Amino acid sequence: MKKVAVNVHSRPAAPRSRPGRKKVAVNVYIPTTVSVGQLARLLNVRQTLLQRKMVDAGMAAEASYDHVLTSDYAALLAEEFGRNPIINDEAAFDIYPPAPHPDPTTLPTRPPIITIMGHVDHGKTTLLDTLRSASVADNEAGGITQHIGAFSVPVKGSSSGTITFLDTPGHAAFSAMRSRGASVTDMVVLVVAADDGVMPQTKEVIRLIKGEQGKVGVVVAINKVDKPEADVEKVQHALLAEGVQLEAFGGDIPSVEVSGLTGHGLTDLIDTLSLMAEVQDLRAEQDGPTYGHVIESKMHKGLGPTATVLVLRGCLTPGAHILAGTSSGKVRLMSNSSGAPVKAAYPGMAVTVSGWRSLPGAGDEVVQGSEGDVKKALANRVRKKEVETVLIDAEAINIARAAERERVRRKEDKSQDMRNILDGGPKELRLVIKGDVSGSVEAVVGALEGIGNEKARVKVVSTGVGDVTEGDVMMAKAAEGIIVAFSVKIPRSVETTAAQNHVPIYSSKIIYRIMDEVRDRVTALLPCTYETKVTGEATVLQLFDIHLKGKMTKKIAGCRVSNGTIEKSKGARVVRNGQVIHEGVLDALKQHKKDLLEVKKGTECGISLQDYEELRNGDLIQMYQTIEIPGVL
Repeated sequence: MKKVAVNVHSRPAAPRSRPGRKKVAVNVYIPTTVSVGQLARLLNVRQTLLQRKMVDAGMAAEASYDHVLTSDYAALLAEEFGRNPIINDEAAFDIYPPAPHPDPTTLPTRPPIITIMGHVDHGKTTLLDTLRSASVADNEAGGITQHIGAFSVPVKGSSSGTITFLDTPGHAAFSAMRSRGASVTDMVVLVVAADDGVMPQTKEVIRLIKGEQGKVGVVVAINKVDKPEADVEKVQHALLAEGVQLEAFGGDIPSVEVSGLTGHGLTDLIDTLSLMAEVQDLRAEQDGPTYGHVIESKMHKGLGPTATVLVLRGCLTPGAHILAGTSSGKVRLMSNSSGAPVKAAYPGMAVTVSGWRSLPGAGDEVVQGSEGDVKKALANRVRKKEVETVLIDAEAINIARAAERERVRRKEDKSQDMRNILDGGPKELRLVIKGDVSGSVEAVVGALEGIGNEKARVKVVSTGVGDVTEGDVMMAKAAEGIIVAFSVKIPRSVETTAAQNHVPIYSSKIIYRIMDEVRDRVTALLPCTYETKVTGEATVLQLFDIHLKGKMTKKIAGCRVSNGTIEKSKGARVVRNGQVIHEGVLDALKQHKKDLLEVKKGTECGISLQDYEELRNGDLIQMYQTIEIPGVL
């Protein structure tokens, strides 16, 4: 089938309510025939939304996913979504996933794809490590999984012979990657530590599972039962309180007590997963064009761009021409999780693929076609992306120019109110983010962009995969921002360039530290509040005139310190009848003609204020200091 390209339409759409702003219209290229599911992709709308629009238009019988529409009907539907349809098979060409098999029961079984999820440090990596008998946790920062790993594990008792596990990070910063993991998974193993219970990220995974209810199976693995402080029953009740209906309480979600460290209960876990896979009856074609997903991608020294591809349908072999997003390639080498070469990748297998011309994005769909079809589809995708970028840039330019006009208008207005408005915009911490793999970069961006409020916020100006370069330094300098390097190297020459250009670089392999550093820097941008703290009070008992040189006199107030300490270095104010009538500093603090720096409670002393001689008996002299309180996010 074909795909859409987008172009700028010469006729502007109706103006928005805001004067001087016009919405940019786009053309939509539509093929002669197109299925409902493919049309939803062309229009960039949800399939359910398109189907509702078809039902409203009296096309309920034609609203199924695979129903093929003629260009006339497709054009009418495109107009309903504010597009300008153009029938052009060449410009609309694209490669789509193969159509669903008419009789899936005749297909061979495939391995189940299982995602391990849960809170950080609840033992997910150790559990998976025990299953595949290979150490991963030792090579990761603090045992925390920093990016998705996909592994095919031989399992006895499974009809397919193997089970594919996706090990997703457990902390909140990587929720985006967990969401991607759940979108390609058949079952989710929710790992909860028996000594820790339900934690914030556990609740986050539960919400994710509820959103996928009916689409994925769920097994609860209560881990670390070997610890003395383990309380399985407490964990079960906590899960029940969160809406997880366990079999132990009459529900339909099985729970297994395991220990990733000792291996206790792992056989029961595998049996449970195998049984659920048998019930789901997972099947897929083992021949024909490949369809799958990019789990992660990175630059590999010697191999260039590589990507971990999870095959869902078809068979991927060396020499195949594949397309993912706006990246294409010809499969050169394939290897499994242990690095062994793979000649053919079947559904349910996760393999590292080299031969890409550019780095694909994590989460991109992988489709296969002939060399000519891949080139044609890639050209259309790139053109569409370029035009969409132009449209976004045009909109951004219009917004920036409108903001500049507003700023100039405010600057020309000399009133204090307008100056306050001008200065009231949020401050920004601009970031250039580099990471080891695209999935990690994507999730780090998601975590850091959420830091801030209406007064100070984070703005990501650039992201990339690979080591920090001098280009990144120049970009950070131009943006007046900082560089965040996640699990990548910083060459010494780049560090020197950054120091010379006063560009800060923060590097860490631990996401928590990066989040804390960025949060601290954003907090520093917040306006401070100031609090006045009274440190001492003295009551004026009697006024005296002191004769100075040149027949001059000076008033000295005889006082008794009633509270705190009177310190000459602090600010002073005079309170009369509950009202502050003067603020200033002390000119003199004496006791028996002796100059003092401070006088404590219960002591009498002589006080004179600088440039103020209107003191009266009974006045209260307060000493105070102004405390700067940093802003809080």
